[in-house]
Amino acid sequence: MRFIRMVFVVALALILIGIALANRQSVTLSLFPADAGAFIGGRWSIELPLFLVIFLAVAFGMLAGLIWEYLREAQYRREARSHRAQAAKLEGEVGQLRRQHANPRDEVLAIVDAPKGKPAVAPPAASASLPATR
Repeated sequence: MRFIRMVFVVALALILIGIALANRQSVTLSLFPADAGAFIGGRWSIELPLFLVIFLAVAFGMLAGLIWEYLREAQYRREARSHRAQAAKLEGEVGQLRRQHANPRDEVLAIVDAPKGKPAVAPPAASASLPATR
């Protein structure tokens, strides 16, 4: 997998270098169309190599797409966060119920659920104790 990634990066680099070498001429990039910037005042244009304009346009498009997708998927992230919180709450409740029901049970149920090989010994109740001898 690492080799395939390296081959892809090298191929992409060669393509980008080829584009840069083929498009070295300078172009004028204007913010306003056909001398409309003269009415506002100042110089609203810049001269850049064509390959730089191409690369900046691609980078801007990728950034705009990234922001668009991030905002579009915000609803799904919010729902996932809500479901994670609800799952954590329910897991806590299940754990609490397991601890609660793992406590010693009623004496009659302990005798009924006792293994068949051993007799169940219930702890003596306070009122069932014999009086002390004199």
